[in-house]
Amino acid sequence: DAGSSVEEMEFNWDEYLEDTGATAAPHGSFKHVDTSLQNGFAPGMKLEVAVKSDQNTYWVATIITTCGQLLLLRYDGYGEDRKADFWCDIMTADLHPIGWCEQNKKILKVPEGIKDKIPDQEEFLQRVLKGACSAPANLLEGLHRGKNPLDLIAPGSRLELQNVRDSLEAWIVNVVENVGGRLKLRYEGLEDSDKFDQWIFYLDPFLHQVGWAAQHGYSLQPPLAIRSLKSEADWQEIMKKVKEEEEESSVPTDLFKDKPVIGVHSFSEGMKLEAVDPMAPFVISPATVLKVYNEKYFMIEIDDLRPERTTSQSYICHVNSAGIFPVQWSLKNGLHLSPPPGYPGQDFDWADYLKQCGAEAAPQSCFPSLTSDHGFKENMKLEAVNPVDPEEVCIATVTKLKDSYLWLQLEGSKKPVPDCIVSVESMNIFPVGWCETNGYQLRPPRKAIVNKQKKIAVVQPEKQILSSRTVHDGLKNQELNSSDSVVINGKYCCPKIYFNHRCFSGPYLNKGRIAELPQSVGPGNCVLVLKEVLTLLINAAYKPSRVLRELQLDEEAAWHGHGETLKAKYKGKSYRATVEVVRTADRVADFCRKTCIKLECCPNLFGPQMVLDKCSENCSVLTKTKYTHYYGKRKNKRIGRPPGGHSNLEVAMKKPNKRRKRRKHFFVHKKKRSSTSVDNTPAGSPQGSGGEEEDDQDESELSHSLAQDRDKRKRKLRTFSFSDDENKPPSPKDIKMEVAEKLQLDSNPLEWSVADVVRFLKSTDCAPLARIFLDQEIDGQALLLLTLPTVQECMDLKLGPAIKLCHHIERVKLAFYQQFAN
Repeated sequence: DAGSSVEEMEFNWDEYLEDTGATAAPHGSFKHVDTSLQNGFAPGMKLEVAVKSDQNTYWVATIITTCGQLLLLRYDGYGEDRKADFWCDIMTADLHPIGWCEQNKKILKVPEGIKDKIPDQEEFLQRVLKGACSAPANLLEGLHRGKNPLDLIAPGSRLELQNVRDSLEAWIVNVVENVGGRLKLRYEGLEDSDKFDQWIFYLDPFLHQVGWAAQHGYSLQPPLAIRSLKSEADWQEIMKKVKEEEEESSVPTDLFKDKPVIGVHSFSEGMKLEAVDPMAPFVISPATVLKVYNEKYFMIEIDDLRPERTTSQSYICHVNSAGIFPVQWSLKNGLHLSPPPGYPGQDFDWADYLKQCGAEAAPQSCFPSLTSDHGFKENMKLEAVNPVDPEEVCIATVTKLKDSYLWLQLEGSKKPVPDCIVSVESMNIFPVGWCETNGYQLRPPRKAIVNKQKKIAVVQPEKQILSSRTVHDGLKNQELNSSDSVVINGKYCCPKIYFNHRCFSGPYLNKGRIAELPQSVGPGNCVLVLKEVLTLLINAAYKPSRVLRELQLDEEAAWHGHGETLKAKYKGKSYRATVEVVRTADRVADFCRKTCIKLECCPNLFGPQMVLDKCSENCSVLTKTKYTHYYGKRKNKRIGRPPGGHSNLEVAMKKPNKRRKRRKHFFVHKKKRSSTSVDNTPAGSPQGSGGEEEDDQDESELSHSLAQDRDKRKRKLRTFSFSDDENKPPSPKDIKMEVAEKLQLDSNPLEWSVADVVRFLKSTDCAPLARIFLDQEIDGQALLLLTLPTVQECMDLKLGPAIKLCHHIERVKLAFYQQFAN
């Protein structure tokens, strides 16, 4: 129910990949997805732009790069000099295709800055415009202005779809839904029935703009499967209606310019081959060329020798159709060829079969050459359409590779299916995160994965890599300086934000995940770029929910920027909070530095300046303890930061009956909702009641009392110094934890390095925890400051293991005071 308070168990790709030890298939392997993300403008295109100093004149400019609806332009005549490059917004700037000025009697005039470089304007224009590619007129003017071309295929748009089963015909289809270029199509005339709906990617060779059939001499009529549902007069009336409404429902022709070009085939009727039925791509079977229509299209039929058969598995192909192979291809690749139904015996032999049928094998020259250069590897994960139920997109694992073909195991499908055989160029496979980015339901695994140490609650990923590709993909090959920022008609462009991987990552961020972040994000709209950066940081944290909490806007703080709702997933729960980001480029550097300090990492970890060799903060020589003395908030909620009190349990146990006050407001859980409801809960609603602290509490009353004391101490926020009597580690008389035996130390633990701490732990029965100390870079000083509450929270340990670990820590503390304190 919409009002249910049960937590929604969602799927998270990052956790799933980590738990299964698998990797995601590279985004570059899905060429159809890359094409769908393009905005129609490309570097090198030319257009006519109003000159800033004189709005009544125009000059030719070249697109340097794109960022969403922003274009970076350079007036022709500046050559390689980029000092006058400028950003403009397609929606608001005075931009036009080449030739617009001449058609509208506007003046083309050389800008003042390059007047001396162009003595002959006419000769210069003739030279630079020769063979030039103009920016698309439909994306610069009219209703389509500034829109991503893919968005122009809106629900209600009409297209023509070739019939792939019966004969070479086409019929009009209506777009019911557009999911990232994957279209749900309904035959014209069946408005009230979804029985014959189909899902097809917009670049499919069999999908065309309205009018294609007439232009190419093909018949435009409804498929046999639906023809009997209406009278011939009704179908004629439908065609008439489509023709009258053609202009308002049409899709721009150039949207299909990136479709694969269909070449000429050399198949003849009766030829034999091996094939995979696209509607049931689970086995490879003998097949026959049943009919040749023309130089481009032919029909394949899967062989069936049963005399009682009533239907045939036939479909239209072209020379580049996936799933057709020469005879003996399966044998050469060590694959099973499924004998035709009705074939006598189990051992199929092509030579005998060809002789029996009196047929010839299609020669190798009929088939396209196969490539193995595609980026896919065994055990990689991706998202794939279930061929049995095209509504479903499932998690898929590559179980086998042969040339240009993948065998995919689908996880989570409503009905289990065998491994599917798909081409690496299939438009029914997508990169990890595609469903989430496009708001479509991905079928999760049937149950959570359990590993040896913990049980994972699978949750839904937020927009991460794919969203950054969507916004910033056009920038990846550009060389833009970090100083590139300019006000664009009331909007602001952010410079590149660099992730300086060598800098100190602090206690919240996982060093390994930081190293995997892209080198930079942007430039682009300030809010979009900074939101992207913060999302990447949240997902690079040990506990994403905690970093989100650190970043969230203080309810009492002054509002200086722009509030953005960010999300985090941790331990099966969804969190969201309002985070303030700056709108203007001049405030970006300060925002990044302050955010770094808030997260207790090096102020240069991310920002508009790239750290080349050595960080100006000299952060590499500082331990966590020393580092926070300079930059940290000295909070008690991380390892190595003193709470302002003693490390023994006596203080924490004083008031065991009170429970901590729960935080509400910004930080809430995402609740389960019905499929028909929309999550309209404001970020500030109290429905989640508690956030991450509640999730991290132990079930025992002891943990509640420790948490209460931790909150009380948090308010003090004392600066740490060993010369401060109140903040120094506890004296032996304060240590109440029972110590089994006396420990004799060879060196002062205050001087221990991280390696020394790890070495000590490996000598105890807590050796398995040594890895945590190594990952969090806990040196001797930090070790002496550890308390039971800190260990439980920051190391995510249950009460039992935490007490055992603190037992050894107390032994070190006691030895320190007895041997070295004086």
